[in-house]
Amino acid sequence: MRTTPIGIVMLNDERKHVYTKNNPENMRVVKRWVEVIKKRLKNLDGSLPEIICASEIITSVRSAQKVGEEISRANCKQVIMCYNVWDFPFLVWPFINSIGREIPILSLSNNNGKYPGNVGLLATDGALRQTGFRTHRIVGEIEDKLTQDKVFNWLRAAEALTIIKNEVYGCYGGHSMGMETGYFPLVPTIKTFGVTLRQIDQLLLREEMKKVSEKEVEEGFNWFTKLLGKRIKYDGKMLTPENLKNQIRLYLAIRRVNEEKGFDFCGIKGQRELTEYVCLADVAEMLLNDPYDWRGRKEPTVCATEADSYAAITMQLLKYISGGYPVLFMDVRLYHPERDIWDFCNSGNHASFYAKRSFNPEDNFKYITFYPAMEFYFKAGGASISFDACPGELTFARLGLWNDKPYLVIVRGEVVELSEKERRRLNVQTDPTWPHVHARLFCDYEEFINIFPCNHILAVEGDWVEALNYLAEISGIKPILLGKEKENRQIPIWERIGE
Repeated sequence: MRTTPIGIVMLNDERKHVYTKNNPENMRVVKRWVEVIKKRLKNLDGSLPEIICASEIITSVRSAQKVGEEISRANCKQVIMCYNVWDFPFLVWPFINSIGREIPILSLSNNNGKYPGNVGLLATDGALRQTGFRTHRIVGEIEDKLTQDKVFNWLRAAEALTIIKNEVYGCYGGHSMGMETGYFPLVPTIKTFGVTLRQIDQLLLREEMKKVSEKEVEEGFNWFTKLLGKRIKYDGKMLTPENLKNQIRLYLAIRRVNEEKGFDFCGIKGQRELTEYVCLADVAEMLLNDPYDWRGRKEPTVCATEADSYAAITMQLLKYISGGYPVLFMDVRLYHPERDIWDFCNSGNHASFYAKRSFNPEDNFKYITFYPAMEFYFKAGGASISFDACPGELTFARLGLWNDKPYLVIVRGEVVELSEKERRRLNVQTDPTWPHVHARLFCDYEEFINIFPCNHILAVEGDWVEALNYLAEISGIKPILLGKEKENRQIPIWERIGE
């Protein structure tokens, strides 16, 4: 998975009789933080951001410039400024001015009476904030798990933003069925995240499908046949071996075009051109978002149904925040007040991973059935993927716009445990041939329905509320936390003074 380098530095006192005495301990602290970060920040695929440790503690203008140039040459995209002792705050400027002013900054200090790092932090970070830097501050001891968790979440947030900043979103066909919340708002998106898009006509996918190797198609078809057997519900019309193979061709064509065009993530319009004249995109979308296919483990490629652009960007951020987990794309479909649960379902791209949350496809596909696509909506046919997501914790999120200004809605939740009888009773109220997430959100129904920006909601395994809050604050957008988390949020100074 893509990563961006992290720089870690420390400022000190400029008096020689001071820094010659405490610099060995200061360097030990910096190197210990490097060890902790390397241990905690490994991604699912084993990749790890490069951690660039300053060659020396900053004690003068010249050393600040030297360290800044080291960090700049190493292409660090975020910086941790450690504070272990009192420092001379003005030294931050020759350092920062050597690396650039757009870089996310974490100020990190001990809480120690003998070595007043937090005094140095407040003095130096205060200088940065005076000039408009949106910095974050964490004070605590290295071996304290809560302190480590905060640092970890901040780094996940910074990494997600600095990775996506130079990415391109491939939009196949444009937003679907006039869904305006799925449109790519060019100016605010580039200003906030840097990411841009390239729109490609779906005709190209149909033409690329003609070039796909039939050997690969057969391999994919045999894989599904082995995994599912009679749970591929062929009906001779809407679902046949040939239109299932067509869905596999679409997947392979998208993979090829993504690679050729340099798309880091994508969205497929689907309706109405593909769904009426080529095939339903569900199988391709599932496979793209999954961490495997018939060739083995792979990195999930975020793909949004109906080419919903802010869904795709939210999904890409969730993928990076979580270290590479598959991300769910769902419709906000039906609320069951008697159970206080939502049925999040659509015909689109629920990653099969969430059937059992296993990286072994055999474990997940035991619970999956391929049904014929609904002719009423999807005349070209193909398979709809049906399963119920297994119980477990999720973090839900969605980017929205208010008067052309982005914001991020964040809410914790879970997939609830239900009996098979209860799941069937609930599923038949929408569409039992589609994938379902029976979710309890940790917020009130009224709060959610009045705040949430659109009909598509995204989610990833685990609790990433703090990391997403950091992400929004670093990027300069408003995080909208739902439920009790909003009560614990510390409102940053730039929000309090109305920047």
